[in-house]
Amino acid sequence: MSPGLSTNQLPASYEEALHQHLVFYSKVTCVLAMILIVSGVGLDAAFYPENLLQFGLVRLLVVALIGAALWSYSRAWGLGHVRALTYFWIALPQLMIAWMIYSTDGEASIYFVGLTLAVSGISIFLPLTVREALGFSAFTMLVYVLACVLRAGGVQHWPTLAGQLIFIVFYSLIAVTVSVYGDRLRRQTYALQTEVQAQKDELLEQNRALAEIKGQLLQREKMAAIGTLSAGLLHELNNPVNYSLMAINMAQTLPAARSDEMLKESLTDAKEGMERIQNIVTDLKTFAYQKPGDNSQRPFLLEQAIRSALRLAGHELKGVAVTVEVPQDTHVLGDEPAIIGVLINLFSNAAHALQKAKREAPRIDVKVETVAQRLCVTVRDNGQGIQPENIGRVFEPFFTTRDVGAGLGLGLSVSYGIVQRHGGLLAVESEPGAWTEFTFDLPRPA
Repeated sequence: MSPGLSTNQLPASYEEALHQHLVFYSKVTCVLAMILIVSGVGLDAAFYPENLLQFGLVRLLVVALIGAALWSYSRAWGLGHVRALTYFWIALPQLMIAWMIYSTDGEASIYFVGLTLAVSGISIFLPLTVREALGFSAFTMLVYVLACVLRAGGVQHWPTLAGQLIFIVFYSLIAVTVSVYGDRLRRQTYALQTEVQAQKDELLEQNRALAEIKGQLLQREKMAAIGTLSAGLLHELNNPVNYSLMAINMAQTLPAARSDEMLKESLTDAKEGMERIQNIVTDLKTFAYQKPGDNSQRPFLLEQAIRSALRLAGHELKGVAVTVEVPQDTHVLGDEPAIIGVLINLFSNAAHALQKAKREAPRIDVKVETVAQRLCVTVRDNGQGIQPENIGRVFEPFFTTRDVGAGLGLGLSVSYGIVQRHGGLLAVESEPGAWTEFTFDLPRPA
């Protein structure tokens, strides 16, 4: 990559890259030309001391004009006319040298060397096209011939003039060759940079995808481990709960329980508590026993399941704008009541987030699209989002950010298990303070 190009942003086209290349090297060559022109005062003092003052003033004028061109490159106008400005300032040293040849010894003047150096140097440093290199060479020969012919006394030795012109032709051939291969090299370099940038972008995308897959695998392993542990605990917990409910039911039938209001109320409270524990155990079983495939899996219309879930969660969704975008065919294979439960849970969580965020225009967007023979469901809200420290725990059982008593933190973990039982994955993305998006996928019937 040339120094004139940014290492972070590759130009969109070769023409833009060439423009940046020209701007950079035109600045560099301007500075170099000014240094060489000023240094030429030593030649004036050595070979033509009688013209030292006159030549020195002309050199300063040319340096000032080249400096003005250099300054213009820092302005929008100069950057927009960089090629025309380059033509202007590279002609200045040639005109100056031709005038010095005219003022001294014509074809015998030592300043002829400056013309040849300029022809080769400009072609090496600046990205000139073949036409531009030929034009600059022709311009140099023209001003040289005019300087020799028009000076006082004209051409004194025509063979010398012819020999000098041959030298300029040699340097012109070098300039044209450099421009041809330079352009080819720049094009190959840009093509290589483009390929490297494309591969870099592809690697970054693959790394991002791998990081996401790694996170999903870790989540699956964690949830599977928790599920295995939960299965054993639930089995042990369910039996004493059933025994306790049986004992309470028997106690409620005794005459003492019917005659003693305090005892009757206590037994009722105890029964409600045990039933609540039983409901929790039932929900946890859905999460714990994650077995892919089930006899309850039947074809159903996902669109109808979404509509049912919206109706059932309608009370919580009051005041929320809900959009639903589905394809023409929404047939999926699965447990429809369980999927409706997942959707209700997602809608409920979204409504809760919107209440906390207090948006002026709360909305939930539901989108269904086909991805590799499966239907992918996306539920996105513009609520308060999920904090980075919490997003990795949202599927953990009993994890909740709600107030005490407002939720057990089982909804998402149970939903995760239901989706996994259907061979899919429930995933979440969020931007704190802006939005949250849950996605899951379901198989389509054969």
